[in-house]
Amino acid sequence: AMKAFARLLLLVLCAALLLQLFFVARIAVMAWLDPESTTYQRSEAWQLAHSEDGLRWRQQWVDYGKISSNLTRAVIASEDAGFMDHHGVQWDAIQKAWQRNAKAEAKAGQSDSGKPAKVYGGSTITQQLAKNLLLSGERNFLRKGQELLLAQLLELMLSKQRILEIYLNNVEWGHGVFGAEAAAQHYFRKSAAQLSASDAARLAAMLPAPKRFEKMPQSRYLAQRTRTIARYIPMVTAP
Repeated sequence: AMKAFARLLLLVLCAALLLQLFFVARIAVMAWLDPESTTYQRSEAWQLAHSEDGLRWRQQWVDYGKISSNLTRAVIASEDAGFMDHHGVQWDAIQKAWQRNAKAEAKAGQSDSGKPAKVYGGSTITQQLAKNLLLSGERNFLRKGQELLLAQLLELMLSKQRILEIYLNNVEWGHGVFGAEAAAQHYFRKSAAQLSASDAARLAAMLPAPKRFEKMPQSRYLAQRTRTIARYIPMVTAP
């Protein structure tokens, strides 16, 4: 029995090692080859293909230099103000997010409303890319641990500019709308290179919940958040 258990444990460890080597190889290739799709996109495409409206998809890769610097700086201001300084993970932000989630869960448990607790994230842009690019959408400690490892591998193997380029070309901005070029065309009928500071701030403000804000263009929160991000754009350093 012990031999069988040891053999099983060895197989599991070998499988885990092979998976990590696969991820390393995928990331290494991305240094010069643009990813055709992400794990998240493939999941979304399957769901859209089986929906009543069918698969409607907008996405067009554009090089980093053809994305307005207004957008790169707006996204950094909105999603990850420490992007230029960290190495993929901001541990203090994760700790604060866990503390806020624990408080939110406790509050929800004491409430009779039946509403689920609000979940706060502490993810950097690099972590978001790691999750959407290579991992499933399920939430557990094992997947989170894998996300943290991949984020640090991305930072080790790719430049900040390349990470941001891949992120901006693949991030979701609405139902079937992925990447900066598709978002610019969809919302403003212009290219990603032509986005003004106010356009960029609005797109960045949508990122926590793009599908929701796509349906709520008159949202007061969205307008307020857009103004706040626009004020920070001139102060942000981008790669």
